[in-house]
Amino acid sequence: MTSILVEPGADALPLHLVQDGGLAELGPSLGEGPSAWASANGFSGALGQLCVLPGPDGRPAGALLGMGTAAKRRRGRFHVARAAARLPEGTWAIATPMTGAEAEEAALGWLLAAYRFTRYKSDAPQKARLVLPGGVDGARIRAIAEGECLTRDLINTPASDMGPEELEQAFLALAGAFGATTRVIRGDDLSGEGFPMIHAVGRASSRAPRLLDMRWGTDGPALTLVGKGVCFDTGGLDLKPASSMGLMKKDMGGAATVMGLARTIMALGLRIRLRVLVPAVENAVGGNAFRPQDVLTSRKGLTVEINNTDAEGRLVLADALALADEERPDLVISVATLTGAARVAVGPDLAPFYCDDDGVAAALAAAGGSVADPLWRMPFWEPYESLIEPAIADLDNAPSGGMAGSITAALFLRRFVTETPRYVHFDIYGWQPTAQPARPKGGAAQGARAILAALPGVLGL
Repeated sequence: MTSILVEPGADALPLHLVQDGGLAELGPSLGEGPSAWASANGFSGALGQLCVLPGPDGRPAGALLGMGTAAKRRRGRFHVARAAARLPEGTWAIATPMTGAEAEEAALGWLLAAYRFTRYKSDAPQKARLVLPGGVDGARIRAIAEGECLTRDLINTPASDMGPEELEQAFLALAGAFGATTRVIRGDDLSGEGFPMIHAVGRASSRAPRLLDMRWGTDGPALTLVGKGVCFDTGGLDLKPASSMGLMKKDMGGAATVMGLARTIMALGLRIRLRVLVPAVENAVGGNAFRPQDVLTSRKGLTVEINNTDAEGRLVLADALALADEERPDLVISVATLTGAARVAVGPDLAPFYCDDDGVAAALAAAGGSVADPLWRMPFWEPYESLIEPAIADLDNAPSGGMAGSITAALFLRRFVTETPRYVHFDIYGWQPTAQPARPKGGAAQGARAILAALPGVLGL
């Protein structure tokens, strides 16, 4: 995939980016013939329009891509990638001046547009190559794209081929590729090693639950990433209806996202002491499944009353977060496809995040805007703390009332991070419901590029 981005100096055809109504301004530099051809074909510069310009021999001599108005462009991102799959085979170079951020987005979008999930069905590869725009770090862009494509592949793979064991295999392969060390705790050993809630959630499945632990780097600030790895979620005894179970192969999207981000961090060789924790389970139905009204004792020692077995993600994350917190790293980040409430609040395109540190939150929000990875800060709203405190235990995993579900889930998780100075939680969707430029329908990374861009300022790299 990364071969479609070529280094400067290669022979290439020009790709002109034309704003709505801008053809006349570009006309003199194009020449009378190409301008007339574009006009005759109805090209106006509207967003997404593409016009291939013929040369004297009938072969392509260049192309025009409509960029629309500024107002239209604000409604989306990766607009240059609209041309990637539609241009004829060849090498193309953007002939229109761009800012550094625009050039980086164009290059990354071109790479991401080339993604194909071909494990079960072949698909025509993208044939149009792009010359790396000036000032763009090609190695960095490729590392980001490869990390995001790993995330997409993991999410897109159905649970039949991506259960806890297969997720472990992908985790170990990632670690091995970059010389990271790993530890895996499986099955009943989870109880003996102090992870009772991970064990409880996963024990009813024929595929044993496990905690995946990776370490990489010996120098620099400590960053721990925790990703929810529920490989399939039936809802447990509080069984989901079929309409809600259809996309549950993506319930390990948090794990997939932190693994993709870890791949990028390691590929770039950032000066970070990185740890990645993934509780990998399947929430299944069985005679030994955990039940509504059970009370579980977490690794942290907090007791949790189970009022809905379909609110299992926060349980496995809680044990993993408690482990992360014991080391007091400089920053802990959890990523999870945690609540439907987050989707009701912000839809599929925005990744809401929670953070008590205003400086970290501002850095993340700014980074999200700069790298086309939009985020939205949500509050750890302390007046709602009472909602997660039931009558007979320390915590309630599923408060009644149906309000503020994403916030109460975030508050629940924060109870397990008490020693670490800075904690951020992302409640992502992990799925692209309809195809958009550089984002095919299917598994999607959310928040990873923003985190990567914010790390230098947050951790002082």
